[in-house]
Amino acid sequence: MSDTPSKAQASPQGDVKTDLQAGLKAGTLDELYAESEHWQVNAGGETIHAKRLPGRWRRIKWLAASVWLIFFLGPYVRWDGRQAVLFDIPNRQYHLFGATVLPQDFWMLSLLLLFFAILLAVATALAGRVYCGFFCFQTVWTDIFTLIEEWLEGDPRQRRAFDRAPLSLYKVRVKSVKHLLWVLIGFATGWSFVAWFYGALPLWRDFFTGQANSAVYAFVALFTAGTYLLAGWLREQVCFWLCPYARIQGVMLDRTTLVPAYDLTRGEPRGRLRKGQDVIAGQQGDCIDCNQCVAVCPTGIDIRAGQQEGCITCALCLDACDQVMDKINRPRGLIRYASLDELEGQRVRPMLLRARVWLYVGILVLSVLGIGYGFSTLVSIELNVLHERSPLFVELSDGSIQNKYTLKVLNKSNDDLQARIAVSSPVPIEVRGIEHDLRIRHGEVTPMMVFIRIEREHLTGESIPIFFTADATLPDGTEARAERESAFFAPEP
Repeated sequence: MSDTPSKAQASPQGDVKTDLQAGLKAGTLDELYAESEHWQVNAGGETIHAKRLPGRWRRIKWLAASVWLIFFLGPYVRWDGRQAVLFDIPNRQYHLFGATVLPQDFWMLSLLLLFFAILLAVATALAGRVYCGFFCFQTVWTDIFTLIEEWLEGDPRQRRAFDRAPLSLYKVRVKSVKHLLWVLIGFATGWSFVAWFYGALPLWRDFFTGQANSAVYAFVALFTAGTYLLAGWLREQVCFWLCPYARIQGVMLDRTTLVPAYDLTRGEPRGRLRKGQDVIAGQQGDCIDCNQCVAVCPTGIDIRAGQQEGCITCALCLDACDQVMDKINRPRGLIRYASLDELEGQRVRPMLLRARVWLYVGILVLSVLGIGYGFSTLVSIELNVLHERSPLFVELSDGSIQNKYTLKVLNKSNDDLQARIAVSSPVPIEVRGIEHDLRIRHGEVTPMMVFIRIEREHLTGESIPIFFTADATLPDGTEARAERESAFFAPEP
């Protein structure tokens, strides 16, 4: 394709700034066709300057992207005098509002990851790559970066002209401001990521005074550079070449999946339309080949060519096409969310009749129930009892039998506690090692040795159940208890 000369190219260097700021306002079909000279599928050889149009799906896209405000503001939410959500990796503690999860409860994290993985799968099966188009951090950050670019350099036509314009003081100043804002956003991204693990308030205190450890500075620098590079420079190339999800989406779609699709039957044969001319039914399809769907696509694909790897299901082409349909007095929906069965005129199966949907929903429900059960059964202390295996028992000089146990008490609370250990059995026993309370530090496992002796006349078999109990009083006055059953071993009667 040949490039149409812009005003910036034809003007003297001193008038570049004026021409770039003036630009061209596309409002007629002739101007839309003029713009389409620049649009083509991008293979990495040039920068995609997507056109930004208001519309229903653009608003939905911004609302969905606003979920990422949690990423930036979440570390500043307080709960009981501390950060509400803090993944304290050095101390191996994960604080989730009022609950403290330790590595021993890692299985809940596994269920949480399973939940999000299946949620991603079911969303793709039902509506294509909606995560990519509306929630993915790469998509959201790129959208913000290009918005800044538009504020500073103008619309796509002006930006292309600005990139080709000779180097000048004005160009250096605008480019410098743009890249500085990109770097600041990247820094805010790295800062917020580290705050979830380090703590927002300690990070503000330690980072600028040089008291933070080297890992903190390394992660902030890594995320700053990564965000700047991926969202500012690579952009859609991340979706094409780096993101594995783009590669596997094909096996997650079926004929019933709703995706942005071009209605070939209604749109073809496409043909250009002159200003003031109406589409004649039967002679020309509704597609007037204005290429607005390509102009707004952040990855530069043509949705009319069918589903492609580059389509991230952002639905911006729907807004663009609907606006053109309004201008030529044709019904909306030439490009719409539709399934292959719908486009081919086949009967569309209801969502609730799809076996895969029920399977996905079942896994999601089980994951949520498992996570809920885990949080509902969280206790402040846990007790583990290890029986000495070599030897299983010792015969004392008076004929009695003695077993040795190692008790490990885990304190899951945020305070040091005093644990009271008790032992019981169906037969009379003598216990040594529990005479004093056990001091258990918060977030740590504290061991203790316990010896149990039973007279021979009380032995009723080779194994007798033994019950261990650990009790502790929390700072708020509530009692925490952990119980564990073990066994007492003896020789054959």
